[in-house]
Amino acid sequence: MQAEDADDQIKHLQRCINDLVSLMALPATWSGIEPSQIVQSLLDSLVRLLSLDFVYVCLNDPIVGISTEQIRTAQGQSTAPDAAEICKMIGRRFDERHALPSLLRQSIDGQDIALVPLQLGLHGEIGLIVAGSQRADFPGPTEKLVLSVAANQAAIGLHEARILGEQKRIATELDERVAQRTMEINQSNSELRKEIAERKRAKDELERSEARYRVVVETASDAVISMDESGVIILANPATKRVFGYEPTELIGRPLTSLMPESMQRLHEAGYQRYLATGERRLNWQGTEVTALRANGDEFPVEVSFGEMTADGQKIFTGFIRDISEKKLAETALAKARAELANVARITSLGELTASIAHEVNQPLSGIITNASTCLRMLNGDPPNIDGARETARRTIRDGNRASDVITRLRTLFSRKEVNLELVDLNEATREVIALSLSELQRNQVVVRHELADELPPVQGDRIQLQQVILNLFRNASDAMSIVDDRPRQLSITTASDNEHVRLTVKDTGVGFGSEVADRLFESFYTTKQDGMGIGLSISRSIIQAHHGRLWAAINDGPGSTFGFSIPCGRQSDREQ
Repeated sequence: MQAEDADDQIKHLQRCINDLVSLMALPATWSGIEPSQIVQSLLDSLVRLLSLDFVYVCLNDPIVGISTEQIRTAQGQSTAPDAAEICKMIGRRFDERHALPSLLRQSIDGQDIALVPLQLGLHGEIGLIVAGSQRADFPGPTEKLVLSVAANQAAIGLHEARILGEQKRIATELDERVAQRTMEINQSNSELRKEIAERKRAKDELERSEARYRVVVETASDAVISMDESGVIILANPATKRVFGYEPTELIGRPLTSLMPESMQRLHEAGYQRYLATGERRLNWQGTEVTALRANGDEFPVEVSFGEMTADGQKIFTGFIRDISEKKLAETALAKARAELANVARITSLGELTASIAHEVNQPLSGIITNASTCLRMLNGDPPNIDGARETARRTIRDGNRASDVITRLRTLFSRKEVNLELVDLNEATREVIALSLSELQRNQVVVRHELADELPPVQGDRIQLQQVILNLFRNASDAMSIVDDRPRQLSITTASDNEHVRLTVKDTGVGFGSEVADRLFESFYTTKQDGMGIGLSISRSIIQAHHGRLWAAINDGPGSTFGFSIPCGRQSDREQ
């Protein structure tokens, strides 16, 4: 029997090798054909080689932005599954798991079908292939290997086909552009022959343009002033009267510096002469803010934009000058309003900090009072319980230190400073919080169940802050079950990891919350409790966000609700250190 098994294994491996050789030879037959033909060839080969019931392929077309589907069934198959239904089914399972599963079991037309989905491309950018079979042992190791090789070969072939198609498309576009450019050159030659006639029309248009320019200058709301190379004003529009207080005719023949304060005149002259000699500009000629001088001697802010043209070999400079006195007043008022708003924001932050400290320090302070009372009872006993009093005193010191740490971390949080980063074992931190809260949970008749993942990778963060989040979730869950009498008060804590993030969830069987308030649970000062402050979840979200993570809440299918958070795992370099 061992010899027969060995022969069967050899035959099986030989068949697998033959299948792989067949698949490796397929790309040679795919050269130059369309992606749809490649898919048809692949489907036929897979159904034949692996004796599949069907193979389904969904291809993404990055050019038109749509997906196409194909399905091939085994020869003689009386019924074939609907391609659209398979697409929806795979998509639905994908959304539930956030990753493509290696194997799915699905009932199709009353038959239990094993489905093996594979991505086409590194990240599935090319598409998806799904092999289906009713066999109970599908897929075997060799079948997985064949499917994997087939997917890789298909991805390579489809990628090359798309590159070839893109090259063809580019070549076609290039031919079209060459033809278009040839036509444009012919048209340009035709236009060139009409140039003597166009020059006359251009001259006429220039005269009309000058007329329009004069109209624009005359009606402009900004002062428009032109000067020649000597710096003498040769044009001033009517708006000059409103801006500077001079009649336009008064300025003709006067130097431009007559519109500037004395402190600016020398700077202007030096810069202007340097520009005429070297062409060097040290000021922006578009939208520069300077100080101008009115006819009555008042100084005021203006925004100046200058342009240059050459006429008859002489440079002419034209400037548009806008009075921005009202704009500056508005900016000053706006700055004052912003300063007042910043002060209000600081006051608001101080209020949030005060409320947060009161909320978060309540738990350790309650522990201090309880431990102190217990310590006194032990010392007043006959005989005094010295060992018990000593241990209770240690707990009092522990709670006092914890209260101090909470205040320090809250101040860090509200001052937007960096958190105290260290590698934290979230399972160990959770056990510490469970131990700290156990007596309170037992008083509230809460049964604690936990499923802490083995070999959970550490996270990089502030241990105290993360424990504050866990403790807050515990307390909220306990409070949500305080009025429940018709079912067990059960608190479930779970940790898990996906190699990139570590996740912790707290599930209760309490009163839950309505969907209408789901979006407001993490707002500051919003609470569903009669004696709540509405600070705990807001602070918890700020802490998790500072750890580059996410905090969420969900309504259970049954009674109660689930709160959880996810934060990145610690960096590999940190783990090695």
